[in-house]
This record gives sequence, structure tokens and C-alpha cells, in this order.
Amino acid sequence: MKIRYSLLLLSLLLGFTQCKSPNVKPDRISNEALMDTVQRRTFNYFWDGAEPNSGLARERIHMDGVYPENDKNVITTGGSGFGIMAVLAGIDRGYVTRAEGLARMERIVSFLEKADRFYGAYPHWWYGDTGKVKPFGQKDNGGDLVETAFLMQGLLAVHQYYINGSAGEQVLAKRIDTLWRDVDWNFYRQNGQNVLYWHWSPEYGWEMNFPVHGYNECLIMYILAAASPTHGVPTAVYNEGWAENGAIVEPHKVEDIELHLRYQGCKAGPLFWAHYSFLGLNPTDLKDKYCTDYFNEMRNLTLINRAYCIRNPKGWKGFGANCWGLTASYSVKGYAAHAPNEQSDYGVISPTAALSSIVYTPEYSLEVMRHLYGMGDKVFGPYGFYDAFSETDNWYPQRYLAIDQGPIAVMIENYRTGLLWKLFMSHPDVQVGLEKLGFK
Repeated sequence: MKIRYSLLLLSLLLGFTQCKSPNVKPDRISNEALMDTVQRRTFNYFWDGAEPNSGLARERIHMDGVYPENDKNVITTGGSGFGIMAVLAGIDRGYVTRAEGLARMERIVSFLEKADRFYGAYPHWWYGDTGKVKPFGQKDNGGDLVETAFLMQGLLAVHQYYINGSAGEQVLAKRIDTLWRDVDWNFYRQNGQNVLYWHWSPEYGWEMNFPVHGYNECLIMYILAAASPTHGVPTAVYNEGWAENGAIVEPHKVEDIELHLRYQGCKAGPLFWAHYSFLGLNPTDLKDKYCTDYFNEMRNLTLINRAYCIRNPKGWKGFGANCWGLTASYSVKGYAAHAPNEQSDYGVISPTAALSSIVYTPEYSLEVMRHLYGMGDKVFGPYGFYDAFSETDNWYPQRYLAIDQGPIAVMIENYRTGLLWKLFMSHPDVQVGLEKLGFK
């Protein structure tokens, strides 16, 4: 599996700063008030913390102000897709006015219309002031189809929010539709193969050589590729590429909990695999010929993660029923894809793991949310819970990553109202794509 962030860039020691503690004791705040507090603070990452020129999400925000690679204003495609959905929920909740929300979305779309694209696909990172690609790696300086899919998932939800609104809102929806139609998913089959490739570079072509197979976080990419009204891929790309002619099905147990799918490179993946594709795609009662119940599959993946942390085979301080959650995040070892196995467990809790799973395990996720809230400013800052911490190592970096903050706000909203699920699933092209691939 592709590690999502450069280990070199993120392996420096992380610093500390102070922020205001919660004003209400955790045992006295209702679940609804707690969720709203967390959602509102996390929304602020994408509102107050946004890169000013583009309106999109900064890749990272460090409260200590230390950016060793001078990347404070570097923006992220996938994290921005998640952030757009978080902002949309904030608009609907009245965190900002509808007029303010529309102005921000217009700024975002104006930037996206001019920013670097490669056969309609956006890069992993841009410079926020220019819209020019910032290479994610030497050969990763072109289109990133997975990150583009995460962005399009958010934009299609925005489209549905505005399509029947005021005249200005409808104009914005049409501009979004143009961006969506411009993505050439077929090009990323690399000369007509029945599989989608993650990267293409104008300088290095297909040298990254990363065909995407399941299961991992990339299901949404295949669904959107099939859904495109202009560059839609045939069903065979899903069946032969993503599902590898049925090899994706591999019933097995982890922590005595059943899984049905084969998880790439492991028995049970990090929890972002249960989040990124399902911020807009509603897993409830969703099935195809490879999985009879995506909601139950993702719920079981979450329960495995929790059960592993409770068993805590490596004896980490703090792990337990109210403090669990392993996923890709900052780590005591740079950046790491933490997962429920001893090789990938460094004693680091990533709040996004349990909190973004609230749609699958609401009672258990709320226990974690309440416990973390009670830890105060060690883990809770102006933009919500910090990215990761380790009680064993007394390691509490006050730093954020967009791609981890976004799912927290989006999944809390989906748990509360289902808003982002309703919007994304209502898009006509999405419905066509799901039907084309045999989803029910």
C-alpha cells in the first residue's frame, strides 16, 4: 500500500504549544453537545485554517509554527475534498452563513479551474499561491487519480447542495459539473488496460507504475470512474482491476471477528480504509457481488481495530476500551500507517480512527470522544483533536493533517443527519455508476 505522506518530510521531532482547555467537564456534557463541539472545532481547520488564496485545505497546520520544508501554504487535493464536505456541513448547520459559504465555494472552484491538471486529474499537492504542482516525490509530479477521486466526491456533494438553489448557486453547480466531466478516467487505464493507475507524470509518464487493486481506501475511485458521463470506464475495469476477477474475496477472521474481503498487504487494514471512500458513498445496505454488506464489513474492521487495542499485546500505556484507534497519521516514527497488528502498532493513538468510525460504532466511538475531550489541551486544540499522541512516549504533538481532520467532521455529520451521504448518493451520475457496477 502506498504510504500517503513522505516519511522524510515528517520524521522530524514535533513541538508543543498551549491552547485553551474545554470549559465543560466531560461527564457533564451531552453526546449531542460533545459532537457539535468536536465537529465545529474540526470545521474550523477548513474554514479559519484554510489557505487564503485558494480557500482549500492546507496539507498540515502546526501550532508551533515550525514547518521544516517551508510548506505552510501547500494544499492537498484529497484533504481538500474531505474539507469541502466538512465546510458544506458547517454551512448547513449555520456555523457560517449561506452567503459566506457560497463565496468560499466560489473561491475554491475558481482556483480549481486554473490549477494544474493532467488529463483532468489533479496532483497530490499544489502551491496555494500559484496553483502549480508541488511534487509529492520526484516522479509523482503529475496527476494523482486517487486524490482526484476524493476531491470529486466532495465536489459532487456540493453540486447537489446547490443545483436547485439560488441563481448564483446553480451557476456554481454547473461549473463544478464541468470540472467533474473533465476528468479523463480512461486515460489512467494506461493504454486501455482493465485497471486504473494511481499516477501519471508529464515528465516521467507511467514510471510510478502503480495499478490499484482492492481492498483499500480506493473504492470510490473505481465507482466515480464508472460514473463519469464523459470518460466512464467499462465494468470490466472494476471486475478485473479492483476486484482482480474475484480474488478480492477472501473470508477470514482477525481478533475472532469475520472479514469477507482481502485487505491489500495485511489481514485488516488501517481504519482510513473504512472512511475515505464512505464519506459520500453510503455503505448502509450497500452490496455488490464481492461483498454482501459493506457497512457490516467496515463495522467489523472497526471492531477488530478496537479489539486489538483492548487486547493491547504490546502493553502500551493508555490503550483500552475508551482509547483505541490505529490508522495512518503522524507517529513517533515519522509518518506511519498504524494497523491492528504488532508490526504496525507503535503505541500511537490517532483520534481520527475511532471518531471517524462513529457511523459504524457510535457507542464505542463516543466513549473515545468523551475520554479524549477529558484529556483537555494535551490533545484538543483550536481545530479539534490533534493528529496523534502516545501516552507511553509522553508524546503530544500539537499538529494537524487535513486528511485526518476531514473525516472526523464529515462522519460526525453523517451520523447526526446523513447529510453528505444524502447529497452524494443523490447525484444522477453516481447512481448510474453504482448500477453499472452491479451495486445494490
